[in-house]
Amino acid sequence: MELIGKRALVMGGASGIGKASSLALAQAGADVVLTYWSSADEAHDVVAQIRALGRQAQAIKADLTDAAIAERVFAEAEGAIGEIDILFANIGGLIQRCRVAEMPLTLWNEAMNLNLTSTFLICQAALKRMEPRGRGAIITMSSLAAFDGGGPGSAHYAASKAAVATFTRALAKEVGPSGVRVNGVSPGLIATRFHDTFNTPANRQAIAERTPARREGAPEDVANVVVFLASERAAFLAGEIVQVNGGLGLY
Repeated sequence: MELIGKRALVMGGASGIGKASSLALAQAGADVVLTYWSSADEAHDVVAQIRALGRQAQAIKADLTDAAIAERVFAEAEGAIGEIDILFANIGGLIQRCRVAEMPLTLWNEAMNLNLTSTFLICQAALKRMEPRGRGAIITMSSLAAFDGGGPGSAHYAASKAAVATFTRALAKEVGPSGVRVNGVSPGLIATRFHDTFNTPANRQAIAERTPARREGAPEDVANVVVFLASERAAFLAGEIVQVNGGLGLY
């Protein structure tokens, strides 16, 4: 168990990739605080599963587009389980599909706030604590859309996730000398609510069939990479955006 004695904060830990990562981090030995917005019952179920593994766990409701709330979340997390060593900034969403020609500025700004600004704010809150301690691992959440432009009507999402990828690289250069490692994950088609909401079964099947792995990804496929990046096995990685897409990004 490579993360014994470590403490992790996971954004969006109630479902999908966040849930799988919360559980995988706990299985690797870490205590975990997770955030949620609307899935209270699911969040508390994840907390119960983590505690059943013998680890400490807590769930915090939070809207991370607010700087004061990002600070409060970090303070509450450290009050609950101690100094945070690992941040998984599992943040983002498509909101809705919309062509650029018809896109209102409010939707563009909402996507940037949700995906990019929230990532910036929680990373900033983390660094205020991690840099003075001279240690820590931050993992951001990008997307295959950041590299291939995404599907129809997702330019706002793709642009914001590309910005997250660039922010990750910049941050790795900025804070690496202090002892804080920053990397990211970039999932492709993963079987989560995101694709239940914004994709169709026929399109998902077509994508899976042209993926070299010939399947959709599972949340655990991403969670395994998150645990690796959080561990000392990734000690010499900085600014990497790990593609977790079964080879879909090769086309």
